[in-house]
Amino acid sequence: MANHAKKIPTQHIIGFVLSLVLTVIAAWTAVGSDLSTNWIIIIIMLLAVIQAGIQLIMFMHIVERESQNGHVPWNMMFHGFVAAAIVVAGSLFVMVYAF
Repeated sequence: MANHAKKIPTQHIIGFVLSLVLTVIAAWTAVGSDLSTNWIIIIIMLLAVIQAGIQLIMFMHIVERESQNGHVPWNMMFHGFVAAAIVVAGSLFVMVYAF
C-alpha cells in the first residue's frame, strides 16, 4: 500500500528533472554541436529511448506488478502500442496514396 502521508512526490520531481535534462541535451545536440547528421540522429534516438524508459518507470509505474483495480500496466502498454501502430499505418497509407 502506498504511503499517503507523503506530501512531496519526489519520484515525479526526479523524473521530470531527468526528462528536462535529456531534452536539453537533445536540443543542444541538434542545434549547438558540430557532429555529423548521422551522429545527431543516433544520439537523439538514444536519448529518446532513455527518456521513454524514465517516463515508463517514474510516471507510468511500469515496475508495479498489479494495481488495486486488477489491471496490469503491460496490458495497457500493449494496447497503446497497437493503437499507435494503427494510427501510424493509417497516416502512412494516407500520405503515400494522397487521399
